[in-house]
Amino acid sequence: MRITDLLKDEGILLNASVKDKQDAVNTLVNLHEKAGNLSDKESYTKGILAREEQGSTAIGEGIAIPHAKNAGVKNAGLAAMTVPDGVDYDALDGQPSNLFFMIAAPEKGGDVHLEVLSRLSTILMDEQFRKDLLAAKDKKEFLSIIDKKEIEKFGEEAKAEPEKKGYRILAVTACPTGIAHTFMAAEALEKKGAEMGYALKAETNGSGGAKNVLTKEEIEQADGIIVAADKNVEMARFEGKKVLKVKVADGIHKPQELIQKIIDGDAPVYHHHGAADTATESSGEKESIGRQIYKHLMNGVSHMLPFVIGGGILIAIAFLLDDYSINPSNFGSNTPLAAWFKTVGGTAFGFMLPILAGYIAYSIADRPGLAAGFVGGMIATKGWEFTDLTDHAAVPGFIGALFAGFAAGYLVLLLEKLCEKLPQSLEGIKPVLIYPVVGILTIGAVMCLVDPFFSWLNVVLADALGSMSGSSKIILGLILGGMMSVDMGGPVNKAAYVFGTGALANQDEAGFMIMAAVMVGGMVPPLVIALATTFFKNRFTAAERKSGPVNYIMGLCFISEGAIPYAAADPLRVIPSCVVGSATAGALSMAFGCTLRAPHGGLFVVPVIGNWPLFLLALLIGSVVGMLLLAILKKPIKEEK
Repeated sequence: MRITDLLKDEGILLNASVKDKQDAVNTLVNLHEKAGNLSDKESYTKGILAREEQGSTAIGEGIAIPHAKNAGVKNAGLAAMTVPDGVDYDALDGQPSNLFFMIAAPEKGGDVHLEVLSRLSTILMDEQFRKDLLAAKDKKEFLSIIDKKEIEKFGEEAKAEPEKKGYRILAVTACPTGIAHTFMAAEALEKKGAEMGYALKAETNGSGGAKNVLTKEEIEQADGIIVAADKNVEMARFEGKKVLKVKVADGIHKPQELIQKIIDGDAPVYHHHGAADTATESSGEKESIGRQIYKHLMNGVSHMLPFVIGGGILIAIAFLLDDYSINPSNFGSNTPLAAWFKTVGGTAFGFMLPILAGYIAYSIADRPGLAAGFVGGMIATKGWEFTDLTDHAAVPGFIGALFAGFAAGYLVLLLEKLCEKLPQSLEGIKPVLIYPVVGILTIGAVMCLVDPFFSWLNVVLADALGSMSGSSKIILGLILGGMMSVDMGGPVNKAAYVFGTGALANQDEAGFMIMAAVMVGGMVPPLVIALATTFFKNRFTAAERKSGPVNYIMGLCFISEGAIPYAAADPLRVIPSCVVGSATAGALSMAFGCTLRAPHGGLFVVPVIGNWPLFLLALLIGSVVGMLLLAILKKPIKEEK
């Protein structure tokens, strides 16, 4: 960082007359304000004075370099002042100070103040240089003297490009559920960017929508964009920019590597061709088929979840409010209030499969795939066939909707390829006529053709789940619970979670039990960490112990990702401990016959959990088992004092 890049004419005052230290500070702060470096003058002044209380920044030989890294600083900058008569600034040598440089550094701007402080301290040791500065006749000469000295001392490299305004690096983070990984990746990237001295802004595409949204101006000025996402995000705005597209996990675990690639210009230029082109990785290599399927599936699941969660909880409330004795066969709708909750919840829940299929198709084929995907998903909920268009009791269900989403997406992609040969004059009618009409017609025919097979398969699976008893039921709970801890939010975790939400679609006891086992398994990992850092403190560093209690909240909220930092630091001990704990909890939940109609919520949905006291007992036992195993595997550590 060049000194003359930070020092503007407005920030220089020659031959000043100040009466004391406070007056000197106020004068220099005013120079920073004139130069446009401050957003909060009062806050920055307090920061300067707080630094002076720790020890005077007057280093002797007439030199004083007050500095502060403060939230009141808008742009990194310098203010300079010469005081021929000198002023008492509590210098180390007891002499008056007559040459001042005040450094202002943004709170999140890396360690720019340390770099500038080092440069100034080095060149100001030259007595003749100091004399030349004090004798400068005007600001232009003052800057010229500094410029020559910098080049003499540090070489031509000092003539670096002026600092870019705005953010050098932008990022977008998104995970399927939009809860934990999204924000962990954003935080990791912003924190590492600050440590490396680069301004970085991260947009989060969470469950509550996009936050901290990137502006058009920021995108234009940025060197590049990191897209760390496991679902599709809006990409057209990055046309012509250098873009790295990676898994959201890479944003959490490899922030420095990603940032360095952007700084080095080692990222491909992005050209938008619709949602389907988001399958290309940042390295220029094609994603594996499995990775593409996972992303498309998670795009559907992320849009489906609000309907399943909202509808499922309202249906569960209906059962809480109803009177079973009135009519057992109509339980859930016997009283007007219960019937209202069940109707509204059922309406929301009814969108589950069309939304799932529609947004899988959207992920594959962009907007043209939506209509075909929705229609395919709706047919999967009805069980229609060519020869019978009445609603069936046996329907393709969740599996059929998955097929519909992928089939619709790839059929529309094929249709788009075929339409490329049409005359340019027909371009306008493709999205409003050709794609929806032909897409819906085609997926309708395909779904009516395959409906008997998927209906049969769904019945077989439902019967298999419904017939589970004893050891088979417990083993399934053990497997699903353990899967929730294998990668804590990664593909294995999501596979178990999607299986659980898929089981909910059948709206039967077996499906509700599966969902309970899945959720209790996902709640265990953070609780294992929280308990271990509480009761076995000597197994963890001071920083780990400090962060441990937060995992109580994350665990009770069903946010498995809270354990990720600990798993990343010590995977061979943390992951097996959590897997065993989660598997234990999942097996016990099944053994206790716990049920759950909502696919998320943790402690907040306990009132609608069937056999909730035993569910909490399973959670406690699983967490304690995981904690004890972790305490056995991890040896006490000795921290340097």
